[in-house]
Parts: sequence; structure tokens; C-alpha cells
Amino acid sequence: MAEQLLRVLACGSVDDGKSTLIGRLLHECGAVPDDTMAALARDSRRFGTVADGGLDFALLVDGLAAEREQGVTIDVAYRYFETPRRRFILADAPGHQQYTRNMATGASLADVAVLLVDATKGVLAQTRRHAAIAALMGVREFVLAVNKMDLVGFAAAPFHAASREIRTLLDRLGGAALTAIPVVARDGDNVTRSGTRMAWYDGLTLLGALEAADLPVPRADAPARLPVQVVLRPDAAFRGYGGTLRGGGLAVGDGVVNAGSGTAARIARLVAPEGDRDRAEAGDAVTVVLDREIDISRGDVLAVAPAPEATQQITARIVWMDDTDLFRGRAYLLMLGTASTVATVTDIAGRLDLDRIEDEPARALAANEIGTVTLSLAQPLVCETYAASRALGGFILIDRLTRATVGAGTITRIQPNGRAITWHRLDIDKSARAALKAQRPAVLWFTGLSGAGKSTIANLVEKRLHALGLHTMSLDGDNVRHGLNRDLGFSEADRVENIRRIAEVAKLFVEAGVIVLVSFISPYRAERMMARDRVEAGEFLEIFVDTPVDECRRRDPKGLYKRADAGTLRNFTGVDAPYEAPEAPEIRLRTLAAEPERLAEQVVAELRRRGIVA
Repeated sequence: MAEQLLRVLACGSVDDGKSTLIGRLLHECGAVPDDTMAALARDSRRFGTVADGGLDFALLVDGLAAEREQGVTIDVAYRYFETPRRRFILADAPGHQQYTRNMATGASLADVAVLLVDATKGVLAQTRRHAAIAALMGVREFVLAVNKMDLVGFAAAPFHAASREIRTLLDRLGGAALTAIPVVARDGDNVTRSGTRMAWYDGLTLLGALEAADLPVPRADAPARLPVQVVLRPDAAFRGYGGTLRGGGLAVGDGVVNAGSGTAARIARLVAPEGDRDRAEAGDAVTVVLDREIDISRGDVLAVAPAPEATQQITARIVWMDDTDLFRGRAYLLMLGTASTVATVTDIAGRLDLDRIEDEPARALAANEIGTVTLSLAQPLVCETYAASRALGGFILIDRLTRATVGAGTITRIQPNGRAITWHRLDIDKSARAALKAQRPAVLWFTGLSGAGKSTIANLVEKRLHALGLHTMSLDGDNVRHGLNRDLGFSEADRVENIRRIAEVAKLFVEAGVIVLVSFISPYRAERMMARDRVEAGEFLEIFVDTPVDECRRRDPKGLYKRADAGTLRNFTGVDAPYEAPEAPEIRLRTLAAEPERLAEQVVAELRRRGIVA
């Protein structure tokens, strides 16, 4: 049994022949059982694209029915094989731009990337994107397979042109080892055996290059890191912290520290699945028992010196995967190792131009784009740069509403003073200010389409609250744009920033003990959730002024729908920009069923029911 294990990613643009190349490689390495070969022969007749009735090796790894019917790879297909020199886990990543997120997943685990290029097409935008993502995810060794050399008459020029272009690309991405090989995946030339039809090439075969690739060797002196996955308390006599050891080693008696709190202890026991042991190495699943109890929970990191610091601000390279753009001011759930926290995009430094491999200015990142962003974290997070640690330097971003993974990132810089900014505690706090006013502060967030009646109803509610002797403040979308937000337009990015600012202002009014009424279209659920998160539970009431768009268009008090329908007003909510209606608002006001005065009374009645109004 071979001892060395290499994780290989095959990537490149769609239709470059990745699946065929992998299928041929598996077959010639003897990794395909006889019954699978018989099934391949049947499937090749049914699904195959080989004209002469031969075997279509792509079908060995295109396992999904949709993949076979469409002739593309959708999911990441993993295959295992070995040679006398080495064991391999090989991932066939999807080439289509729509499935870039799946390719990024495969790249995050790879040691070597096999980058395919169709000799008839040359290096494409998706080829560049895959190379950039693999380099971003830490792959430092590439094998360039220039495929379909038979279709260019086995000429050397297309091969050398692709090799030069990829070499330049990798140099701009920070440098990586590159081995270039001309292949014919369908026939097997230079896959596991040297072909005879390209006499000008006398280098390695694909298999030879993979066998010769350098394995990433963990540094013996790397500091140990144990992200805590679970706290084990089977009984009162045992308390252990389980996880997978990242980097270095741990031994009984070693001193460790909770990197987040700085609390230190010594290792009393190391418990593995097979029982107690004296030492654990990188990659081992182990439970650590300490000589004294310290405060540790899931997401914490046990470390030896020098321990990483916790921070609340990071800069990272992001691969954006969602159809909804990434904007400054939008918040996501960030998951790094076993820890998670809310992360807000505070800056977008630039977007990677895939032709020049240089950053260009950007206000947003669209699907499949790569950019550099700054993230502000809601709680301190123990992390390191990705160059120092894949385990503590790589993360994913999750949409807090849909729970879908929307981005993957690698940390490039940690703000050194990220944990030095603390909230200054004041003697006069929110409860003291509210008590002076004899009221409970709250945010009444009126949302709905333009012309729905938000401002009208909010004005009536404020008049009733004022008559009751309550302290209020009204923030109206149009009025605020005359001052605080006068620099913002109506693009999606500007709308996100518009609501972020108002949410912060509303929080300040709540801290002052005031009932604040906010009347904004606020078309996106994510930003309304962000505004809700700024205040304590029970202090935010989402009030949906539910008016159909046809009725809003009929009212059109400012003539905006007329301009939008005529094409002279762009990015208008309800016409050419989306409105995401609340799914579970605290109050829903159906304006077609009642007059504004009755709807205002409905709001005040709900405030009384909740104890906000006496």
C-alpha cells in the first residue's frame, strides 16, 4: 500500500475534457472494476459522445443524470486511486461558470491543481477564474494539461502559447510551480504513457507529474492549534475539549492557552478514539483534558505559544457565489473552523480583473467575481492569515435569511487593533434615559412600496403618541436624503448603505430612550434584519404597509411611477428594482381594507398590547 496521499483538483472551462481525462486516468491506473467497465460500455452507447462507438470515459465521473444528459460536470466528483508510488484523491470540478461555488469547494482541499485548456480555444475567462480561485485557496502547484492536441494537428504552437499565458497568470497571482503537458485525453496520449504523435515533447506524463508533485509537509515547528468542536461532559468527573489538531503537535504536560480569553492551563490527558495517548500530531482527532477548568466552549481555539489573537476586523479575498451582489454595509454569517459570528462588509477595496490580474475599483461583487473586502465582526474571532493557517484563515459567508453559502474567503490581513475598540460604558444608560421619560424605547419600522402610505400612517401614529405625552422622533426616507444621506443615489449598493446609516441613527434614538418611527421603503429583507439586530429583542417592530403595486401606481403622489414606466427613472422599487416583502412582520397594515386613521389606531393598539404604550 502506498503511503503518500495527494489531493488533486481537475479544473478549467466547460467542455475542455476534464471528465474524459480523469476517466482515462482511472482506467489506465486500474482503478475501474470490471463490472463498472461493462456498465461504461453500455452507458457509452446510450449517453456517450465518442463517434466510433468507443468508450466515453467522461461517464465514469459524471455521476449525476443531469451531467450525463447535458455533458457537463455539475457537482464535484471525487475518485480514489493509487500507484506503487502514491495514493490519490482526485476531484473533478465543474467547469461551467454557474457552478463556480462547487469548484471553490474542491480547491479548498487540494494540494495540486490540474488545469485543463482546450488547444483549439486557448485560455478562456473561466480558465483564468479557476486558476485564480485555486491560487486564492492556497494551491501552490499546478499541472497544465493542454488537451485535444489532435484537433490542432499536434502542433507545438498552441501548447506553448497556453503555457506562456498560464505561467504569466500564476506569476501575477503570487507564483506557483507549473508543469505543462500536451495531452489527448480521449486517446490517452501523455496521460499515463508518452504519446508518439508529439515528438517535440519529451517531458512527463500527467501521471508522472502527479507522482513527482511535492507533498505539502506540515512544519514540525508549526505552533499547534486545536479549534474546539465539542465540549465533552459524559459525567461530573470528565471534561474534555474535542477537535482536529491543526499544525504542530501536542503532548501531555504541554502548556496551552484559550486564544480568545488568554486563560492558560496544562494538558493532563490526550484521548483519541483508540484510547489515551502521550502525543497527538497535526490532523489527529483528539480530546484534550486540562489540569484545571477554564472557560472554553465550541468555537474557541486551544493553542500553544505564539497564540493567535482575536480580532474584530479582517481583510480578505472573497470568491462571491450568489446571484445577489455583495455590497458594502450588508451583513452575513461568517463561519471559520468551528466558530461563527455576524460579519458586516465595511469596505470593498477592489475586484480582480481576470485579464490583467489586477484589482480594479468596485462598489459591489457580482456572482463568480473575486474581490478584496474588509469585514467587521460582531464578536472577536480567533484567526490567522490564510498563508499561515488554512484552518484559521479560510472561511465561508452564509446568507442569514436563506442559509445558503454565498461566498468563500481567505484572510489576507488581520487588523492588529481589531480587539482594542471597546464600548465605553456610561453611567447614564438607555434604561436611565427611558425612565426619565417614563416610557419604553422602540423602533417602529414602516416598510412598503413607494406610495403605499408609510409616511402618512407614521405621521398619524406619531401625533397620537405625542398626544399621550411620549417622546418620539420620525425618520422619513425623503427627508433624510436632504441631509445625512444626500450623497447616496438609488443603486442597490446605495440603498443598502442608506438603510445601514438609518439603522445606526435609529439605534442612537433608542439609546436616548425615544420611540423612533422609521418610514423607508427598505426593499431588502437582509437590511431590515440588520436594523433589527442593532437593538435589543422586543425593541423593533416591523410594520408592513401592505399596498399592491397597482394601487401605488394609481395613487402615484409624486409622479414617480409615471417616470419609471416611461424609462426616465431607473432602479425604481416595484418597477425595475425588487421589493422583498416581509414574511412575518409584527404588524401588517392592509391599506385597501381601512383608512389611514384606523390603521394608525391599529398600530397604537398593538403598542399598548406589547406594553410600549401605557
